[in-house]
Amino acid sequence: MRRSAGVRMVSYFAGLIGSGVASAAGSAAGVSDDVFTLGQITVTASRIHESFGDSSIDKDEIWRFDTNSLDQAIKLVPGVTATQETNGRRNERDIFVRGFGRLQVPLTIDGVRIYLPADNRLDMGRFLTPDLAEIQIQKGYVPVTNGPGGLGGAINLVTRKPTRPFESEVQLGTLLGRDAGYDGWNGYARIGTRTERFYAQLSGAYLDRDSWPLSSDFRPTAMEDGGDRNGSANRDSRINAKFGYVPNETDEYSLSYTKQEGSKEAPLHVNNSPPVPPNSYWTWPWWDIENLYWLSNTQVGEQGYLKTRFFYNKFENGLYAWDDATYTTQSANGRFQSIYDDDGYGGSIEVGLPLLPNSSTRVSAHFRRDQHVEFNINRPTSAAFRNVEPRQKTREETWSIAVENSYAVNDALEIRAGISYDSNEILVAEEFNATRGMYLNPVGGSHSLNGQAAVSWRYADDASLSASVSSRARFPTLFERYSTRFGSAVPNPDLESERATSFDLTWERRFDERGRFSVAAFYADVSNMIQTVVVAPPPNQLTQAQNVGDGENYGLELSGELRVGEQLLVGGNYTWMQRRIRDPLQPALRPLGTPTHQGLLFATWETPFGLSLTPSVEFADSRWSDVTGGGYREVGAYTLVNLQAQYRFNAQFAAAIGGRNLLDRNYVLADGLPEPGRTLYAKLQFAF
Repeated sequence: MRRSAGVRMVSYFAGLIGSGVASAAGSAAGVSDDVFTLGQITVTASRIHESFGDSSIDKDEIWRFDTNSLDQAIKLVPGVTATQETNGRRNERDIFVRGFGRLQVPLTIDGVRIYLPADNRLDMGRFLTPDLAEIQIQKGYVPVTNGPGGLGGAINLVTRKPTRPFESEVQLGTLLGRDAGYDGWNGYARIGTRTERFYAQLSGAYLDRDSWPLSSDFRPTAMEDGGDRNGSANRDSRINAKFGYVPNETDEYSLSYTKQEGSKEAPLHVNNSPPVPPNSYWTWPWWDIENLYWLSNTQVGEQGYLKTRFFYNKFENGLYAWDDATYTTQSANGRFQSIYDDDGYGGSIEVGLPLLPNSSTRVSAHFRRDQHVEFNINRPTSAAFRNVEPRQKTREETWSIAVENSYAVNDALEIRAGISYDSNEILVAEEFNATRGMYLNPVGGSHSLNGQAAVSWRYADDASLSASVSSRARFPTLFERYSTRFGSAVPNPDLESERATSFDLTWERRFDERGRFSVAAFYADVSNMIQTVVVAPPPNQLTQAQNVGDGENYGLELSGELRVGEQLLVGGNYTWMQRRIRDPLQPALRPLGTPTHQGLLFATWETPFGLSLTPSVEFADSRWSDVTGGGYREVGAYTLVNLQAQYRFNAQFAAAIGGRNLLDRNYVLADGLPEPGRTLYAKLQFAF
């Protein structure tokens, strides 16, 4: 799954697997022709070493393993964990990169950050993948020139672009339950055109799920009767339109628009009857993101360049709390309709300068301004107590200046170093409650100096060794500083920034065109770690975001693929990881959401007559989850068997059937929140 397996390996295996459309073959540069290269995040352009700790998942793997959302797809990469966010009321999926969650790992689309000004608690299950060219995942070393916030890594969703005068593609799939009953459908469509100087494209992805099934081993409770999971429906869609101008072989200019819409329910904790807290009957009628962005690359002189990114983001969100399981009225105390209406704008400029022989210097400047607007309609169906809060605004500005230099000592050795200065300033922080009315929270700012260095040694044509060190900070969110969480939390406006100093050592080896293998060891020391802490016990439980002390994440990653004969490819990945939190005042704290051991093993067998089979096994041991009312519990050990069978009729048409968790295992990733049992699917793919 690692791009660093080399150019020949990418092209070879893309043709070997044969699960993509005709235009999916790797180009001479090791990247599919339809990858939107302006939207890629470049770690290094060096001819010596392609990346420091960089991994990628291409569209062929997304199809072959049927990973239709981001949280499913990242399982194909070592060191990355998908989990259910432990606050089950929100029904959100989180992603950890080497132990760092969504607040420490920025998410971007075509290099433009997706940022929610209020809390940045992105639901990784809402981001569909079938319309993507690739998913880039950076671990440890995230270049400072990419902008602020890359404390624990970075994830970039790269869209496609057309390569021929006319091209189109369609995917259609049916989602089936444990016993092959209909649960929903998904689809993807793309149409595009490319001339010598211009290109245009429109694409979209859609998922409509009525429910998903629990395992037959699940024992019904007062809150869940088994079968189809109560409150598990969701609908998600994304459209992407782009228009590009390519005046010559080196320059490119593009204007893109992305709109993502979603709605979802929230399954309840199966063991808490009645729910804790009582207003746990939540739904999201809308969860929408819009992005309008301009990207450009202009060559300056023979070796210099100028890159620009300018964007406008919009996020709209509605959260409804209902009286009871009928989801029909909102009259009781504590019921509400919470409305978010956020936007942000900004951009970045990056200049590449060949200041010295065998050297490349990158200088970048980033700026963004975000505004969060929220208000509640309290007890909206109560004739006597309905009231509407005034709109409360919070504004902040973030900027960064960075410089990075790459120096090729010789044909085998490269050294890279970078430094940046980041700033975050809270301009306005309004709040409202029934007692005080509208008031202003304290404002202020945070600043950080970041630095990193890396060295790569390609000591043979088919082997390399690289090492890196990176010290990065991330600013607290508005939610962590100010949110009262509907009266269940205490604000902490003096919260300090987290910082992580990360070390990485990676060895990679290719075996001609037969396979590759890599080993990576990593260690991260975290200071001023931010975690939610219970500060008052039940029944009037209160929590607060606090700098709980220091911590460390460390571990080992293994990844490889091997060609066996003419028709069999085997591969997989394994991660061993430890996380620790050190706070003398709270010695019982536990790191949440990550197992010690996890991995994926797979095989792809292809017959000469178009049939291919891809069985896979996912496994993980237990992870810590917090428990309602305080404390922690170990949950989540699982072994899942998956399978996809595909028949490719020709280069333009393929059909596949498959299933996940075929043994119908019952398991949970967060306390009281069981995961899907056996699910089945059937899908078609057309390309013209």
